[in-house]
Amino acid sequence: MAKNIAVGIDIGTYQVKVLVAENDETSDSGIPRVIGAGMAESKGLRHGYIINSIDVVKALRSAIAQAERTTGFKIRKACLSIGGIGLSSISGTGAVTISKADSEITKIDLENVIKTAEENLPKNLTQNKKVLHTIPIAYKIDGKIVFGNPLGMHGEKLEVKALFVTCIEHHIHDLIQAVEEVGLDVTNIIASPLAGSLVAATKAQKIAGCVVANIGSETVSVVVFENNIPISLETFPIGGTDITNDIALGLKIPLEEAESIKKKQDGENPYPRKKLEEIIVARLSDIFDLIEAHLKKIGRSGLLPAGIIMTGGGSGIATIEDLARAALRLPSKIAIPNFNEQHFKNGLVKDSSWMVVFGLCVFCLSSAGELGFLGINNNKETSGGIGETLMSLLKKFLP
Repeated sequence: MAKNIAVGIDIGTYQVKVLVAENDETSDSGIPRVIGAGMAESKGLRHGYIINSIDVVKALRSAIAQAERTTGFKIRKACLSIGGIGLSSISGTGAVTISKADSEITKIDLENVIKTAEENLPKNLTQNKKVLHTIPIAYKIDGKIVFGNPLGMHGEKLEVKALFVTCIEHHIHDLIQAVEEVGLDVTNIIASPLAGSLVAATKAQKIAGCVVANIGSETVSVVVFENNIPISLETFPIGGTDITNDIALGLKIPLEEAESIKKKQDGENPYPRKKLEEIIVARLSDIFDLIEAHLKKIGRSGLLPAGIIMTGGGSGIATIEDLARAALRLPSKIAIPNFNEQHFKNGLVKDSSWMVVFGLCVFCLSSAGELGFLGINNNKETSGGIGETLMSLLKKFLP
């Protein structure tokens, strides 16, 4: 496969999505061109983790085969997103004494201070988990905040505050194993919320401060940005399926009909509109209450100028923007895919539910220097690099 082509796989609880994209040298926007896509109904998962690997592999094969038909070539490797209720984040701090006699901060010092911060994490919060991403949020030299990378600066003591994105080790292993079983190599792993944020929010929004919320089938994942850096990530065990179930119970109708009504609220249906709205608003309120509680926990409630940006299949519910605005007291919008028609070979990719898998392709096609807007350094020569973290993680799982 050519170096300028990337494949992203998003194994969700509702759907398995596969996207193939290539760098578009003719585009001024730098948006990759999608040259193939595949989708299959997802089975064998619950809240993002695998409960039946046979069903997952079957869905993967179907989605990959569809993507291969549209591209015309065999897919051999892919970037993989990791989501589900086992995904979360924890902040940690560390401090070291500068090692060089002339007090110059070196790569070794940066590595040591990050390592110390990870070692200082409470063991009860990291048991059975692996660190996916290490994101330095702020450095201090001799008690004074340093803006940017402190490499090459001088001081006696180096401190760091870092965000560690973690996932249950068993879940990571199961997802990698499922992808390998269909004959593909996993080249990179990235947390789903971070992948989606690459294309859901702009750099200006991330600098001002925003929360990107992916409303999936059985989970809602949020990542909070400030100064273009992810400062918190969390996943909640609630999603669009809960709304469907409530509609089915409230109106005494089959699940299939409830799902159809949920997606087409503006269309005609024989059920009382007021009662339908009450059911949907009640469940959405539960979702936004969880997000608000998380923002209060990290001290950002009502303090994110760019507001909440929503993605995922559940973001297509009518009036969701108004409800989010009222519940969170923040600006609210649904992420509009930065896609245009000439970037797509088929009509499969058309809404924000493809944000995560498209973000995977953007990530894998970006050079190390271009990943600064994610707030994660991909330079293996610098401590905390996502590339180094991911490859060392993959080596532990791959045979």
